[in-house]
Amino acid sequence: MQLDASNLRRQISALTAWWEGAGVDIDQRQIDRMLQALQSNQTPETPTTAPAAEAPKLKSSKGIAQAKAFAERATTLETLRDAILQFDGCELKEGANKTVFADGVADADVMVIGEGPGRDEDREGLPFVGRAGQLLDRMLAAIGLSRTENTYITNVNFWRPPGNRNPTENELALCRPFVDKHIALIKPKLIIVAGAVPAQSLLGATQGITRLRGQKFDLSIAGMEKAIPVYPIFHPAYLLRRPAEKAKAWADLLNILAALEALGCAPDKRP
Repeated sequence: MQLDASNLRRQISALTAWWEGAGVDIDQRQIDRMLQALQSNQTPETPTTAPAAEAPKLKSSKGIAQAKAFAERATTLETLRDAILQFDGCELKEGANKTVFADGVADADVMVIGEGPGRDEDREGLPFVGRAGQLLDRMLAAIGLSRTENTYITNVNFWRPPGNRNPTENELALCRPFVDKHIALIKPKLIIVAGAVPAQSLLGATQGITRLRGQKFDLSIAGMEKAIPVYPIFHPAYLLRRPAEKAKAWADLLNILAALEALGCAPDKRP
């Protein structure tokens, strides 16, 4: 029986996204190894001279090199945004309505980084504008933060994936040079990552968000003198589905506020 690997991967991606939304820790690398094992054990109906999986890898490598070149040339937020708009190396862009770059205050001490655009964000071209975005705004306001006054918001992926699935490792890798340059241009004193996808992508972690939240990590970025403290939190969309976890989310916010106070950049307007 011929294994439809691409269909199986889509089904597993949808299932793991649901699991992560429910707070279950997912080891994506283990899942990838299982898929590779299944593919290696099948008997192809038609012999081929090269594995079908090689083409995307080569394309991604070329795309990543191009993304790095585009990102390196950007010296301002405006030129970085233009570079992302001009970049065609990620196939997600083909199915998206808009490129979602960022929102907020460009010289903010706090940077919030999410996973990527959903339906509302894809329509409006701004990050975190749907129900989850409204909850994020309320969460930030609880410790005196606001995208209109002292916070900058972006994502690790700039285009909505089909069906709101999680972006793949290749898609995140294609966006990573732009994300790193984004951070280097903003120069935040503290980063909040919302959800497992940005936490794992930026930190190279394999644990789920239930284990990553409540901890502080250090992120080193080229062009910045010091490592930046990073605090993972539950994604607001998860909290909408699991309101019982809001007590943990509140504890995380208080922890972030204490960190900002220690850094000497706590917001002036606090509840």
